Amino acid sequence: MSLVFAGVCSHAPGITSRAHLADPEVKNAVHAAMNTLGEQLRAARPDAVIVVAAEHFANFFMNNMPSFAIGMADEYEGPIEDPAWLGIARSNVPGDAELSLRIITEVMQSVDVAYAEEWKFDHGIMVPLHFLTPDFTTKIIPVNINCQGPPLAPLHRAWAFGEALRRACDKLPERIAIVGTGGVSHWPATPDSGKVNAHWDLDFMDRWARNDKNAMLSYTDAATYADAGQGGFEIRTFISVAAAARGRGTVQFCQPVPIFAVSCTTATMEVI
Repeated sequence: MSLVFAGVCSHAPGITSRAHLADPEVKNAVHAAMNTLGEQLRAARPDAVIVVAAEHFANFFMNNMPSFAIGMADEYEGPIEDPAWLGIARSNVPGDAELSLRIITEVMQSVDVAYAEEWKFDHGIMVPLHFLTPDFTTKIIPVNINCQGPPLAPLHRAWAFGEALRRACDKLPERIAIVGTGGVSHWPATPDSGKVNAHWDLDFMDRWARNDKNAMLSYTDAATYADAGQGGFEIRTFISVAAAARGRGTVQFCQPVPIFAVSCTTATMEVI
């Protein structure tokens, strides 16, 4: 059946953990955009959702940091953070080990990928799921792209990974959705936390919406770090989704929210 939905969204923990500190009008707009994305995803009736995220040393650390990893379990748990702090109750999230195995086997034909039978979801997955699949009953296939610990996979490899995911999905009878989470510019856990480069964010999202491969892959990590912080490295997840979907995108929301430490973003992409 292949892909039935493709989208991207922010995963900043502040979206839920600092919601009470934000201007109510701003918070409501962000949450409404996330909820709308969830409604669109659920309307596509996916049997499973591939969530391409960039986790934050919760499961993978410098002693073992794969460039690409896919979960292969029947159940996951999250958030790994303090639920009271994140504002999301700890929950069991269903997976599908056999479906993951089929995806991994096909992806391995062109991209080296690690797999994990144990995975504790951090905010990179749990914040999006809080809005996209709020009852936590939809099967999730977690995917991680290392965006935290250099050396990072080149952007063209993130694109190739997205293409490999699409080829895997094309061979499945199940209805699959794919969602990339992260970004865009942000400076987490630094003195610049809360800084947002809205111009950079809008420019990247324009390239993403046009699915302009060359433009998206033209960034260097040095330039991204200077203009978008280390959080900007998470554009790899968005790039992978663009490669998988192949169509044009629609940016539904992209607004800087310093209290959430990011330009909160939601967007969908046509699957062709």
